[in-house]
Amino acid sequence: MSSPGTATNSRNSAALWLIAAAQFMVIMDTSIIGVALPKMQGALGFTQGNLSWVFNAYVVAFGGLLLLGGRLSDLFGARKLFSAGWAILLAGSLTAGLAGNVAVELTGRAVQGAGAALIAPSALTLLMMLFGHDPKELTRAFALYGAAAPAGGTAGVFLGGAITEYISWPWVFYINIPVALVALLATPRLMPAATRRSGGIDVVGALTVTVGLALAVYAIVRAPEEGWGSAQTLLALAVAIVLLVAFVASQSRRREPLMSLAIFRAPNLAGANVAQLLLAGAWIPMWFFLNLYLQQVLGLGAFPSGAALLPMTVAIMLIMITTAPKLIAKFGPKPLIVAGLFILAAGLFWLSFARPHGNFWVDVLPASLVAAIGMAVAFIPSLGTAISAARPEEGGLASGIVNTSYQVGSALGLAAMTAVASSYGADKLGDVSSLTDGFSAAFIGAAAVAVVGGLLAIAMLRSPRPEAAAAAEAAVEPAKV
Repeated sequence: MSSPGTATNSRNSAALWLIAAAQFMVIMDTSIIGVALPKMQGALGFTQGNLSWVFNAYVVAFGGLLLLGGRLSDLFGARKLFSAGWAILLAGSLTAGLAGNVAVELTGRAVQGAGAALIAPSALTLLMMLFGHDPKELTRAFALYGAAAPAGGTAGVFLGGAITEYISWPWVFYINIPVALVALLATPRLMPAATRRSGGIDVVGALTVTVGLALAVYAIVRAPEEGWGSAQTLLALAVAIVLLVAFVASQSRRREPLMSLAIFRAPNLAGANVAQLLLAGAWIPMWFFLNLYLQQVLGLGAFPSGAALLPMTVAIMLIMITTAPKLIAKFGPKPLIVAGLFILAAGLFWLSFARPHGNFWVDVLPASLVAAIGMAVAFIPSLGTAISAARPEEGGLASGIVNTSYQVGSALGLAAMTAVASSYGADKLGDVSSLTDGFSAAFIGAAAVAVVGGLLAIAMLRSPRPEAAAAAEAAVEPAKV
């Protein structure tokens, strides 16, 4: 007969695996659709210009609602929000898989993103509730949680290719459903309950930042067709700027804001978030257009395309888990953030030389591995700096802000590079030369974003004192396994 302590340890272990599965699925849902995009385009009638919204609809909802998700988790309890997030993710996945047109597909993806925005912050809160009392156990818990993100990205690329090739594209969404059902059944038994807290909800702030971001992305994506000087483009951009400025202004006046602006007084926090934003703004367009190059130019099927991206994603996971923490301990975070962004830029620039009649071994593999090294080297130290720069009691808010920065960078970077690619010929399906020109322009644009990120990191980040460096190292320690 097992002792109560053994039963508790077993339940906590199962809870940890469920929390890691949440992180895995949230990240996988951003990457699993990449290889399926051409199939979805043909089935649902997407244009080359609005195809990026299959990604952006999820990311805008996810990034825009993350801060609200964290606030709701504090007010109503992490366990309730964790379950609610899974239920919403399930509904969105079913909608996206059953979609018969563009509007329903994008609605399903936005609902998925809203579910993820509840799951992500509540999962981290639950992890702290379960293991925060024991530093050693907390380190082990963070190890699995940290490894789940790159594993989800890798699995998403490979599974997306396999599912699209051998089953059908809707199953890249249906795969979420059994996991969500298991999570809904297991959460009440495994997760600790939390006392409901008093306080207000800044719904207006959440809506303002989400709608502002969505309008900005929409305007940039539509600009090549409508014209950058058109009334529609200028009006959308103007309203987006007004909404985002209003959001920032409202946060300075509210007693219980979604995002306390005072947190940005912490040294290096703003610089690390800018690095995360521009890292995503360079990386996500590369991943998106590399998928299209492999299928629409090189003519690879969905499964071979997914397999072609495996070396890059496996390299990222291995470097993040095994190498980056050691490099941070030796050199500190700032040199790695700067070097990583410049290495990413070099890989992207190399990809811009891809040929209309090229091949994977020459035109894709070497450059993608260089880009992967840059991404992996910059990501962990910028993330660790963004979290460790804040006071311990603001760690949850700092985590929410850096997640939001990455998602905002993803959406705006992809929107901007979609506009660039379309203006250089990426909207001419069937013309491999024009497609390659458009994709190359996007790679060069993304390289420029990475270079700007590196330069801003040099200007904004300060090398920490020895005790601060130790804190940053501790913040990334959970990535080790």
